Amino acid sequence: MGGRSPERKISLKTGSNIVMGLKRGGYDAIGIDACENVVDDIKSAEIEVAFIALHGPLGEDGTIQGLLEFLNIPYTGAGVLSSAISMNKVMTKRILQAIGIPTADYYRFDSKLLEEEDGLQQISNIKKQTGVSLPVIVKPSMGGSTIGINIVHDEKALPDAYMDAAKYCNEILVEKYYKGTEITVGVLGAKEPFALPVIEIIAVGGFYNYHTKYEPGMSTHIIPAKIPEDAYKKSQEYAIDVFKAVHCFGMGRVDFILHDDNLYCLEINTIPGMTETSLLPEAAGQSGISFEELLSMQVKFALERHEKMQEVCYV
Repeated sequence: MGGRSPERKISLKTGSNIVMGLKRGGYDAIGIDACENVVDDIKSAEIEVAFIALHGPLGEDGTIQGLLEFLNIPYTGAGVLSSAISMNKVMTKRILQAIGIPTADYYRFDSKLLEEEDGLQQISNIKKQTGVSLPVIVKPSMGGSTIGINIVHDEKALPDAYMDAAKYCNEILVEKYYKGTEITVGVLGAKEPFALPVIEIIAVGGFYNYHTKYEPGMSTHIIPAKIPEDAYKKSQEYAIDVFKAVHCFGMGRVDFILHDDNLYCLEINTIPGMTETSLLPEAAGQSGISFEELLSMQVKFALERHEKMQEVCYV
């Protein structure tokens, strides 16, 4: 948990909650802050399984997953490939388009353009070519917890939004913003993943940002979501399809917006938050899965996957 990403604070909260939950479930659990000497810390702890609670770069992008595979340590959640794809919102959108999952129109550009004399004009040309009209949502391609994200309704506000996103990633994603009902679908499982109850999110101020996500009382979660039955079922189907398409494993959470009876997939989170206000544990609880059972399930999946990997002969 912890790490060096902008999401360090939330990762520490998620990790601490997981450590306490594992201990309540009978596990001998310790927290490792993956900040500096992470390899030495992991080796000295002599852990049998790593429960990954790292959010953002170096934790959710396949980096720590690859390290743990080199160290031959079982770990929870998505593998290297799935983590890397899902962390990159542009790559995720390309996969969504390839498998026919509706997602908002978008354009992307390298933040280096912002440093060039005619950079804004080049970006404007990209925008015109893709036909993406205002309002838009500007975000870093790599990142989470709605850090560096802005909704833009006025053309004049675009440069500032670009600069804010560029603080966190070299690749900027700009996608059509649809105002509607925000929902999220948790998915659990390995061989046969299944969808949890759909959650409808109502945030204070109408935007589910960093503040409303993690401050108690700043958002309301409605379970099950009060949306049309066909949209409810379709969102669960789409969530499982996305989960499988990016080779997610163990757990994930897929976010959607319902606009004029149309569903648009926003992204998939391979390491969902596990704080007291987090969505996945809440949805699991609605299905009768306690927090301790949810954690134990992930440990079991990790061990089973690791055992199978030992049977594979790499040439």
